[in-house]
Amino acid sequence: MLVLLPPSEGKAPSGSGAALKLEGLSLPELGAARAAVLDELVALCTGDESDEDKAAEVLGLSPGLRGEIAKNAELRTAGTRPAGQIYTGVLYDALDLATLDPAARRRAARSLLVFSGLWGAVRIGDRIPSYRCSMGVRLPGLGALGAHWRGPMREALPAAAGQGLVLDLRSAAYATAWKPAGEVAERTATVRVLQSKVVAGVEKRTVVSHFNKATKGRMVRDLLTTGSAPRDPRELVEALRELGYAVEATPPARRGTPWALDVIVTEL
Repeated sequence: MLVLLPPSEGKAPSGSGAALKLEGLSLPELGAARAAVLDELVALCTGDESDEDKAAEVLGLSPGLRGEIAKNAELRTAGTRPAGQIYTGVLYDALDLATLDPAARRRAARSLLVFSGLWGAVRIGDRIPSYRCSMGVRLPGLGALGAHWRGPMREALPAAAGQGLVLDLRSAAYATAWKPAGEVAERTATVRVLQSKVVAGVEKRTVVSHFNKATKGRMVRDLLTTGSAPRDPRELVEALRELGYAVEATPPARRGTPWALDVIVTEL
């Protein structure tokens, strides 16, 4: 099983470990594309106040987040820590990697892949510094990062997916970097979390960001801790229902497209 995750906007500080080694990251096929983004991002964030204004505009930073520019300028020399410790926020709080038992931690290291505007995608054990660069950024030289990553991802991701289930929990911006195709898509399941409320005797379902992220994190944690290993979307639906989730599944209408799963929640 390969689980595709979005990163978090907020991130833990860079660690005290050795500086970044691009060649040490998983999916080495992405190396050249990573170097191109890294070079332009560091150059963008290095300079005087007028350069800082440009960097803030490109990265979409509010005045309170301008400190992220200096962080990006030091990406080559900053300390690193495992990606699983860098990413924070609602989904990662619910996943709570640090408290997984050893067996579940090994499963997480094998199966979790975090998408990133800067790195393309990394495993949770890959050592990276803290950074700020979302997939929605359009760099002056490289252009839109979603488009920048499509070619390299098309080469690297099918091999990473192997022959098993692909559980796609990415947000829309990160899904632009790689779209499963062909037989890989047929064993891919996307997940939407809907909050169910009864209003005046009528059920209403809505997408709520906090429920969405927390439920996805908790769902991945449950799959890891129980050792559940569904091989395709049908088995995933069965596994989630056995874990107590209310799941509604829509098989693909045509070949070469993913399954769509709705997970219905009433409260966290």
